[in-house]
Amino acid sequence: VQLQACGGGMVQAGGSLRLSCTASGTIGVIWRMGWYRQAPGKQREVVATVTSGGTADYAASVEGRFTVSRDNAKNTVYLQMGDLQPEDAAAYYCNAQPLINTATNYWGQGTLVTVSS
Repeated sequence: VQLQACGGGMVQAGGSLRLSCTASGTIGVIWRMGWYRQAPGKQREVVATVTSGGTADYAASVEGRFTVSRDNAKNTVYLQMGDLQPEDAAAYYCNAQPLINTATNYWGQGTLVTVSS
């Protein structure tokens, strides 16, 4: 199973970016997909997740600014990020949990988001 993420980059504070991540390989039905991030010297934290049924959850720090969505047919999850702030700068990792075993986590390689003030 591979998760390929793309869409990171550098943006000025207040700007927007859209991340996408596609899962490939023998993963079956994906129950939940989402995004995590890790800034230098900090622990990885959840940003947003969405289930196959469309239920989305967000970290309080991004609520109202970020929107997570997915295309089940394409095994792809998106993260639309708006009003980006320097504290949002981090490596963003996509995650997928298969329905057959929701305790299993597959991770993408990470895509870097840099926000200049």
